[in-house]
Amino acid sequence: MNSKKITQGTQSFTTRLMLVVAALLLSACATGPNANPRDPMEPFNRGVYGFNDAVDRTVIKPVATVYRDVLPSPVRTGVSNFFNNLQDLWSFVNNTLQLKGEGAGNSIVRFGVNTVFGLGGLIDIASEMRIERHTEDFGQTLGRWGVGAGPYMVLPLLGPSTVRDTAALPVDMAGNVVSQVDHVPTRNSATVLNLVDRRSQLLDASQMLDEVALDPYSFTRDAYLQRRRNQVYDGNPPDEDAYVPANDAPVQ
Repeated sequence: MNSKKITQGTQSFTTRLMLVVAALLLSACATGPNANPRDPMEPFNRGVYGFNDAVDRTVIKPVATVYRDVLPSPVRTGVSNFFNNLQDLWSFVNNTLQLKGEGAGNSIVRFGVNTVFGLGGLIDIASEMRIERHTEDFGQTLGRWGVGAGPYMVLPLLGPSTVRDTAALPVDMAGNVVSQVDHVPTRNSATVLNLVDRRSQLLDASQMLDEVALDPYSFTRDAYLQRRRNQVYDGNPPDEDAYVPANDAPVQ
C-alpha cells in the first residue's frame, strides 16, 4: 500500500465522517433557553462522548496505565520527544502558511537539531538550547486566515473538535509523517504507540476531571474551545463578550 492510497483512504474516512455528522445536525440540535450556542449538536455530541468514554475506560486507559507503570520514565520521554519532533516538521509548514517567521524558523531548526544530534528526535536537544516550540496545525492555519471555528463537535474515537478542525483533519493527517510510512505494520504500531503515550500523559488530568467535574462533558467542551481560541490567537484572544461562535478567528 503506497502513501497515495493511505492519504486517499484517510480523506475518504474523514469525508464520510463529516457527511454523517452533517446529516445528524438537523435532527440533533439542542434547543431551549439553556442551549449552548457553541454546541448546537449537544444531544448527538453527548452520545458520541459517552461512546468515546466507554472505549477509553475499557481499552485505552488501562493500556496507557500499564504503559506508564511498566516503562521507565526515560523511555517514555524518548517516545514523546520522537513524536513531538515529527510534529515540529508539520508545525514548520503551518507556521510558514501563517507567515509566522519566528515560529517557522524555530520549528525547522528544532527538527534539524533534534533529528541530527538527538538520535532522530529521541533526545530534545533543542529545548536544552532554549529554542522555543511553536506547535501549529492546519486548523489553526485556517483560523489564522479568518475561517470561523463553527459549532463544537465530538468525533468518534478522535474526541473534541469543531467544524473547522474537522475540515482540517485530512490535511493534518496527510502532513503526519507517520501516515506516509508504506509498511503497514510499522505505521499502525507507531500510530498506536503515539496514542498510548499521549493518553498516559493525561492520566492524572482525567482522574482529576472525574473527581471534580460535575459534568465532565461540559467541562471538556469548554476547556477545548478555550484552548483552541488561545492557540488561534497566540495566547491573546479577545474578550469573551466579543465572541462570535461562527467566526472565532482573528480579523486580518
